Amino acid sequence: MVQMKNMWYVKKKKKAKPLPLFEKAGVKVTKKVDYVSQLDRVFSRYIRLRDAFSDGTFMCISCGKIKPLEQADCGHYHSRRHMNTRYDEENCHAQCRHCNRMLYGNMVSYSDRLKNKIGQLRFDILALKAVQTKQWTDWELKELIKHYKLKCEELEKQKGIKL
Repeated sequence: MVQMKNMWYVKKKKKAKPLPLFEKAGVKVTKKVDYVSQLDRVFSRYIRLRDAFSDGTFMCISCGKIKPLEQADCGHYHSRRHMNTRYDEENCHAQCRHCNRMLYGNMVSYSDRLKNKIGQLRFDILALKAVQTKQWTDWELKELIKHYKLKCEELEKQKGIKL
């Protein structure tokens, strides 16, 4: 019971939504959101492995500090909300958790180091790509998941690192 201005009322319980036909029949339906979150995990793992040194450390693209690979995040220069550059390898680099989470990407240092790494022309092209819209299909997402899983396996064998 909840009291509002000297009046009492009982909150009604929300009714459960009926299950879709596929779920009633026992068929699991995968939604686009599931593919995106799965691809996010695989792509992040790939970026961290790609930027890792063979001794299990990495250099943060923002602050330049060398830290253990367990402290790495996949830092996006253009936000993940830009779907066209969300899975772009030039837009994503290993970043320490402090810079990525506490300093919101440490964007000033990130932009300077990114320009040095990929060059001004590719940096400008990346900015143009970020403002374009992109709708990923389920098929594209599934294929990207397979692609980056294979790349992760290759990098783990090559560098001898397990993430």
